[in-house]
Amino acid sequence: MSASYFSSIPAIRYEGPESRNPLAYRWYDKDRVILGKRMEDHIRPAICYWHSFCWDGFDVFGEGTFRRPWHSLSGQEMADAKLEAAFEFFTKMGVPFYTFHDVDVMAPAANLREHVNNFAVIVDKLEAKMAETGMKLLWGTANVFGNRCYMSGASTNPDPEVFACAATQVRHAMEATHRLGGENYVFWGGREGYDTLLNTRIGQEQDQFARLLALAVEHKNKIGFNGTLLIEPKPHEPTKHQYDRDTATVYGFLKKYGLENEVKVNIETNHATLAGNAMDHEIAVAFALGIFGSIDANRGDPQNGWDTDQFWMEHLEITRSMLELLRGGGFTTGGFNFDSKVRRQSIDPADMFYGHVGSLDALARGLIAAASILEEGELDRFVEDRYAGWNGELGQWIMKGASLEAIADKVVADGLDPQPRSGRQEWLENILNRHL
Repeated sequence: MSASYFSSIPAIRYEGPESRNPLAYRWYDKDRVILGKRMEDHIRPAICYWHSFCWDGFDVFGEGTFRRPWHSLSGQEMADAKLEAAFEFFTKMGVPFYTFHDVDVMAPAANLREHVNNFAVIVDKLEAKMAETGMKLLWGTANVFGNRCYMSGASTNPDPEVFACAATQVRHAMEATHRLGGENYVFWGGREGYDTLLNTRIGQEQDQFARLLALAVEHKNKIGFNGTLLIEPKPHEPTKHQYDRDTATVYGFLKKYGLENEVKVNIETNHATLAGNAMDHEIAVAFALGIFGSIDANRGDPQNGWDTDQFWMEHLEITRSMLELLRGGGFTTGGFNFDSKVRRQSIDPADMFYGHVGSLDALARGLIAAASILEEGELDRFVEDRYAGWNGELGQWIMKGASLEAIADKVVADGLDPQPRSGRQEWLENILNRHL
């Protein structure tokens, strides 16, 4: 690579809602204060390494379409060229964070010993590049699903040698994340599930998965890593059934193994919809269960049954999700990671910017709308009034010690005859739409 791949693209700046410049932010004004906090600190945007700099546009029906210059290189030369392009992109986008899997950033390895060595080489270079640019790491992770040895799972594999290999990658990826100042470490169990029960012991595989998490918690404490450990739920793909199906399922799993205070969730929009859940539901459930961590921002196509990882642009869905995020108190160590990719027909360097700029603008616009809804207060006042009875004498008595028998006797003795009240869903939706 003799010249910068993105040399024709200027740094992305905020120009305001009236701008028609496709390479400028119309809504994302990082220093604008919303509900007492800078917009950048609400959204905490990150760009992922894998979709933008590793994928070459191939799919199961055809070869890669992108022809990025680093795709024609090999070994450490490829890793170095990709590093330069990635950090140029990150800095021109003006975002504070990035994310990676170990194999995204390093030179390919033929075996695990070589993997450890090659990863160590690139971590040195990542550290130098971060110092040079001021970029920060939102989270790191290990790719323990791509290599053929993981075809039957990583921690859940029937072969303990495969578990050991996965544990090795997790150890080194977590140590690198800690060294690079990462704020979270993610587990995405792409192969932690099954394709058929005919060859599977579910209970044993879940015990093994929990064992790896327990080892990770132990190692996190040993090395002094203060970041958050996150599981990323997904119901299926590539396996027929994944054990971390959705937020509620993950909580039940963590609770069973006593890990509910050690591990939280990284929720992805497309994974939520694949599980049959709305994104705002997943966020609300995560906060209610005390395991909310971070978000992978993308979307699927409603006509497809797989993970398309498109850029998140739906203002209504984003606004509803932002409402739950703000109500829950927002991010601590997490953020919005763009786990999103351009379509394989979008082959120009500018297309990568169009996708990220548009989605970050959509998040900013949703944040502004959600904050306006909360400041107006009409939605929350209705909900508060709807549940007000639980703050009264009867509600407190039921929640704080009444027996089933006593409650039943009171209903008969007092002649309770509650009358239904309208949930006013349509009116509430009108209020929400007023702010879009």
